[in-house]
Formats: sequence, structure tokens, C-alpha cells
Amino acid sequence: MSTSHNDFSHNDFQFLEVERRDPVVTEAPIRILRWDEIYGQYDAGQAADQAGRCLACGNPYCEWKCPVHNYIPQWLRLIEEGRLLEAAELSHQTNSLPEICGRICPQDRLCEGACTLNDGFGAVSIGAIEKYITEEALKQGWRPHVDVSPVGKRVAVVGAGPAGLGCADVLVRNGVEAVVYDRYREIGGLLTFGIPPFKLDKQVVLRRRQLMEDMGVKFVLNTEIGRELSLADLQRDNDAVFLGMGAYTHVQGGLPGEELQGVYKPLPYLIGNVNHVMDYPEASRDYTDLRDRRVLVLGGGDTAMDCVRTAVRQGATSIQCAYRRDRDNMPGSMREVGNAEEEGVQFLWNLQPLQIMGKAGAVCGVQLAQTRLGAPDAQGRRQPEPISGTAQQVSVDAVITAFGFEPSPARWFAENAIHTDATGRVRLAVPESQQTHNAHVYAGGDMVRGADLVVTAVFDGRRAADGILSRLLPEYAGSHG
Repeated sequence: MSTSHNDFSHNDFQFLEVERRDPVVTEAPIRILRWDEIYGQYDAGQAADQAGRCLACGNPYCEWKCPVHNYIPQWLRLIEEGRLLEAAELSHQTNSLPEICGRICPQDRLCEGACTLNDGFGAVSIGAIEKYITEEALKQGWRPHVDVSPVGKRVAVVGAGPAGLGCADVLVRNGVEAVVYDRYREIGGLLTFGIPPFKLDKQVVLRRRQLMEDMGVKFVLNTEIGRELSLADLQRDNDAVFLGMGAYTHVQGGLPGEELQGVYKPLPYLIGNVNHVMDYPEASRDYTDLRDRRVLVLGGGDTAMDCVRTAVRQGATSIQCAYRRDRDNMPGSMREVGNAEEEGVQFLWNLQPLQIMGKAGAVCGVQLAQTRLGAPDAQGRRQPEPISGTAQQVSVDAVITAFGFEPSPARWFAENAIHTDATGRVRLAVPESQQTHNAHVYAGGDMVRGADLVVTAVFDGRRAADGILSRLLPEYAGSHG
């Protein structure tokens, strides 16, 4: 926009005059033939118009619903006023990966779901504007700026996923040397190797690595703690250690037939496909091609959506997704469900798998029973109850069991006072600082929460950095630098 800050006037009723318009999306018949991101981007005028729909609520529900508590109304106003670079600076004050969260956060369940305009007028398109801010600012030459003197402290970060990156970001902004170790060849964790390219272009993650290296973060890749280096090594050479090692252990469904040929776990399937599409050196290993096969995915989360939409692009003959609750109670993003439906996926609601059927050692079908929703559980979700006498069989050639993930505690945790619960999650001694029972070790993200969102992992990493800084630097005020 050409409007300057001095002559800017906000139209409080713009939401009545300008309807919500999302960026252009590639039509399904075209997008299913390639692996590119499906969403386009606003231009400056479109971003300003959409940002101007914000009511600037006195108590911004969007900000409170956001796990990192982004200053959403403030950077929406800056975009409406044409103050892009200020918006980029403000966006990065609370979020270490805004251009990634803008792409893959389930905004319909978070900020946009809490938007006052969501009831009838169409929520402000917060996610698309968040993505626009960083993308356009970088095009114009903006870079995260770190102008701080070294304080003579060094922290080892184990895991280059969202939690580790969030921690390292805050540390270097406060003069602490951050060295990030990861067992993989590239940073990002599942951002790089799990999330399909049609949701997150891998060049976006590679660019974020360069930005963080320019800020002073050091990455030591292809290095597994417990093998090449020990925790004792890290504790000897650093003032603190942060663990952000994710959750990679597949949850078994306990179904008869899960061992049959043609039954796949979601992470190896997704990781193998990313390696294949990106032509990484590991491309020939663990790649599963579902072309010309009838595929059934069991589960209703975002990983299940990634699996069905990947199978579409691989050329599966048919793709179905069975979930034991109804559409309204599905944990995955409704946007992703809609995308999958547009791409030809058939959803089977209120159906619970009973067993996976086999013939000659290979899967040939899945027996499912209809369910009704019963009383809510401890988290308030109504529990599905199978209805007697409703069993039916679906004929398939391949099954993906997307039942969730749990952490994989390292063998060296126990001997270093890093305690875990029965599910393998790290138990924190001081939750508000992410400190473990080893006073020099902090932890966050999925290894503490169980499988959760990218943005909650970023929050944990940033909060851990606050805790570390408060211990190492008594004068630190916890302001994220």
C-alpha cells in the first residue's frame, strides 16, 4: 500500500465490505499430478485488504489461542498500513518459524478458529498473512537482525526440529552461543523429512537454516548423541543442554493382522516418499510406492491427511480414510480434510477397525464396525463405542495405520536423571522453564508433550531458552531478546 502511517485511517467496518479471500489454490486435477505447494500468496494490496478486516478486539482471542501468543492484531494493523518490515520484526519476536507455521498450523483450530469474525463473516486469514509477511520481507532484503555482544556462554541443542530451532533462536538473540546437533543430514526434523512437499516446500526449511546460521547458530549434522558424542561430552563443553528430539515411535493399534505384508507405518511411508521426491541419497531406501493400489488409511489426524494426500499423488487406484468418530470430532485440520476430499479421498466416518484381513500373508481387507459417540473422556472428547452386529469389510491392497506417535527415550536418559513416564515422555522438574530433573538439561516439544503441533514445539523451545537464560544470566528479563 502507498498509504503512509501519518495519513492512515482504519475502517472499523471493512469486514462488511471485504469478504474473506484466501490466496489462490491450485485446482485439484492439476495439483494431484505434482508435489508443489498448493497455495499461492497475496500481493501487497490483497494482504492489506484482508488484514484490514481485523476488528482489533480489546481481548484478542486469536492471540490467546495461538500457542506462541503471536501479536496478531498488531502485525495485521502494520500490514494494513503498509509497514511490512516492522511486521516482520514483530512476527519474529514471538515465533521462530512464522513462514512455516503460516503454512502448516491448523489455523482453523487455533487463531482463526477463535477469531470473532469466524461466526458468520469469515475469520481473518491470519495464516496466509503470517506467511506473506516473512516471504515478502525476505524478498525485499529483510533479515533477522542480531546485534548483541557475546556473553561467554554456550548451550548445546539436541535436535534440529521446531523445538530446537526455537530454543537456538532465542539464545543467539541474547548473546549465547547455540550449537544444534542432529542425527539427520539436514535440519528440520519432520518439517524436512515427514511433512509432504505439497504442504511445505523443503527450500523454505533450507532457507531458514541459512537465516539462522547468519544469526550465529551453528549446526552439527549427521551426529547422534549417544553414539558420536555423549551427554557427558555436551555437559562438559556447554553451560546447559536442551533436548528437542521429537516423537518417532509408532503407536500400534493392537489389531489382528497389523503384521501382514502391505500394512505400513505412516512415518517410514512419508519419510521414504520425501526422500524419493527430493532425490536425497536415501531415496532408494524404505520407499513405498502405492501406485495402482487400493489404499485405506486408519486414523483422523494430520498425519493421516498427509498419508492419504501422498497416496493420491503416487497414483493409488482408490484412497479411503476410516475414522472412528464423526467429522466434527476429527483431530486433524478441517482445511486438510477439505483438500483431501477435493483430491478424491473418500472418508468413512464413525467406523472403527476391528481387524486387518489377510490372504497368503498379504493384506486383502479391513473389518470395520460402526460406532456411536458416548460419554466424554478426561479431555472432553466423546468416546466412540462400537455397535454390535454392524461389522463390514472393505477390500484393500494397502493399509496405513496412522494411530499416532510416542517419544523414543534414549538409553542414556535414566543414567543422567532425565526421567520419563510410562509412555516415554520426559517428565519435567520445573515445567515453567522446561527444566528436567537434571538441573543442567532442559527438554521440550513432542518428547515432552507427545505428538503435537509444530507451533507448540516452537513455544517449548523458546520457553526453555528463557529458563536457560534466567539461570545463566541473572540480569535476563525473559523478553525473548
